[in-house]
Amino acid sequence: MIEPVSQQRLRLRDEFLSQAAAEMFKFDERLRGLDLEVRFDRGVAHLTGEVAAPAQLDTARELIGRLDGVFGVWDRVRVGGREPLILDLGCGGQKQYPGNLGVDLMTTGEVDVVADLSGPLPFADSCADRVFLVHILEHLIDFLPLVDEVHRVLRPDGAAFVLSPWWRYVNAVADPTHVRLLDVQTIKGICRRPGSSRTWYPLHAGCDGASIFAELRPLKDGPHPDAGHLARFFD
Repeated sequence: MIEPVSQQRLRLRDEFLSQAAAEMFKFDERLRGLDLEVRFDRGVAHLTGEVAAPAQLDTARELIGRLDGVFGVWDRVRVGGREPLILDLGCGGQKQYPGNLGVDLMTTGEVDVVADLSGPLPFADSCADRVFLVHILEHLIDFLPLVDEVHRVLRPDGAAFVLSPWWRYVNAVADPTHVRLLDVQTIKGICRRPGSSRTWYPLHAGCDGASIFAELRPLKDGPHPDAGHLARFFD
């Protein structure tokens, strides 16, 4: 069984990852000169700044995600001078980044759009660059309709950021509002659903012994992930 990473180890790991990322941006020709800043918080890399093209952001995400100890790679980055549209679903009283569009059924100071996440999202097709699903899926008896809606509203080069309790950690069952249990293998099932036209390409997935993390890109025209890529994250 995977044990949750201690607070001290998380802090020390964040310090190591910060140093490793700084060296990458200094010496790796693919990253050198990019106007990006990376901050690590409990093993999650937070990318901010600006790049000229989507491929530059994808490269930075991919290389940072390869560092040992990175559980997730989240970003709020301007691309080609355009501010991203980021939906923060079920944000409650705290958005993941200032400037995100907060969406929730309950009204708080952080909620910009009131919507029931168990129904259709009030957004146009292919409008969003990023969608946060932080501690949401475990609260829905059937979360696949929401996953499909996120697929619909994301741009082809967009990404969904998922964070949920790991099924073997006590917090997954201690909260009586949790009605679903999730594992990293659940993410694999979301990516490859037989008979579904709304499939996903996993950019990153991981588990820290308490939570599962995933970044998923909607597959609309691109190639499906091969077995080698899936084996990087899943059994």
